[in-house]
Formats: sequence, C-alpha cells, structure tokens
Amino acid sequence: MEFVLTFNQPIEEIERHQDPQQGPAAMEPWMAYMREMSEAGVMRGGNRLAPPWTATTLRLRGGQRLVQDGPFADTKELAAGYVVIDVASLDEALKWAEKSPSTAIGSTEVRPVAQPPQ
Repeated sequence: MEFVLTFNQPIEEIERHQDPQQGPAAMEPWMAYMREMSEAGVMRGGNRLAPPWTATTLRLRGGQRLVQDGPFADTKELAAGYVVIDVASLDEALKWAEKSPSTAIGSTEVRPVAQPPQ
C-alpha cells in the first residue's frame, strides 16, 4: 500500500532550515531519516517544499478567481515536505511517521494514496 507522509512543522523550524548558519545542522536528522527509508526500500519519492511564504493559494468563488499570496492556513504548523512510501499496512506507515523529525516538533500526517475506481 502506498501512503503519503506530510511533514508539518512550526514556522520557526521552517525558518531555521532556511538559515545559512543553522540550516545544514537542522537538515542532518532529515537526511538520516530519508536515507533510512531509502535503504529499507520503502520510499518511492518525495520532496522538501519551498517555504510557505512562497505559496500562492487559488480559489474560485462565484465564478471569480481569487488569488492570495502565501498559504491560507489557520494553523501553527505548515507543510514542509512529503514522501510517498510503499509499505504493507497503516501500522507500518505509522512506524515510519513516528521516526520523522517533524513528529517531535510538529506533526506527520499519514494518508493512503487513493486507489483508482474499479
């Protein structure tokens, strides 16, 4: 089964990753985590996302196109990246999510990839 793990982090952590001085050290746990998933053969892909302030949110309301700079989120945690993993069960996906550096400081959402209609 394929699952998407979405890594949600506080804005302060996202800013730390962008800092030229703190960024490399902040990325070390992530590099180890990604390497572990890759070596286990469960990671199918994924990416780090650009900072949330680079986002653009689009809505259609009453036929009108509404464009807003930045994410439209009333939350203290913002998506910072994601991976797609292929594991046998939700329990196994949760075990990988538990190892994510984001789980200790923010959250990791685990969502199955939808199967095509039969």
